[in-house]
Amino acid sequence: MKTISIDKFQKRRLINTYISVVISISFVLFLVGFLAILFVNFNKVTDHFKEQIALTVFFNENAKSIEIKQLQKSFLLQKETKNIVYTSKEEAAKEHSLEIGEDFMEFLGYNPLHNSINVYFNSTYVTPIFLKNISEDFQRKSYVSEVLYDEPLIQLLDENINKISKWMIILSLIFIVAAIVLINSSIRLSIYSKRLIIKTMQLVGATKSFIRKPFIMRYILLGIYGSLIAILGIIVLLYTLNEKIPELNLLSNPIELFTMLIILFFLCIIITAISSFFAIQKFLNLNTEVV
Repeated sequence: MKTISIDKFQKRRLINTYISVVISISFVLFLVGFLAILFVNFNKVTDHFKEQIALTVFFNENAKSIEIKQLQKSFLLQKETKNIVYTSKEEAAKEHSLEIGEDFMEFLGYNPLHNSINVYFNSTYVTPIFLKNISEDFQRKSYVSEVLYDEPLIQLLDENINKISKWMIILSLIFIVAAIVLINSSIRLSIYSKRLIIKTMQLVGATKSFIRKPFIMRYILLGIYGSLIAILGIIVLLYTLNEKIPELNLLSNPIELFTMLIILFFLCIIITAISSFFAIQKFLNLNTEVV
């Protein structure tokens, strides 16, 4: 009975060890893979945020509707413009009343708001210099009351995009190194628990290559399981993000995504194979007395 219970305990501990290795591999690969995909799609993300920044043009009360329409048409024909949204002062009043929770026109007795258009530009042209020049051009028009845009945000984006890119490269390298270290440590700890089995096999005359092969194959298989879990997690996360923020088009290039996931898969196999080889070799080279 004791032998059976000890065998069950050993099997349970062995399974727990394998599960911990798979979880460690899948977790670090998920982080590395997601960061790599985020880095590749960084331009899409920045473009998306840039194209959400509007330049708002407010018109005077004496502005004619034909002047506003001509201005809209002229901008829609330009390559810099992505979209234009016209908001009448009545629509603006309704939106403002909903925001503050009361009808401010009843208190004032009139509508102080103006007709306006929100001009959205393609991301390439969303720069401090371009928006400053175009806002000055708008201001010169007699029927334009005011031009507003988030100048501090534009400057912040323009200044920090390059910095963020550099930091993402550094973080990617750190995560890759961390992945290698964590996977290597998990495999070493797992093999350490079998050091007596390795030495026993050596004592009965088994060659190093004979002992090494099943261990390496087993950990490569665990690496495959871990990488498949990580890849599945990345795909689920990307699909979720793509549904929540479709403007990012994270799945617009499936070949690129497939290539990155394949690279991640084979990278895991290489890391597990090398780590398991050196970890087993360490115990194979130890003296029996030391173990």
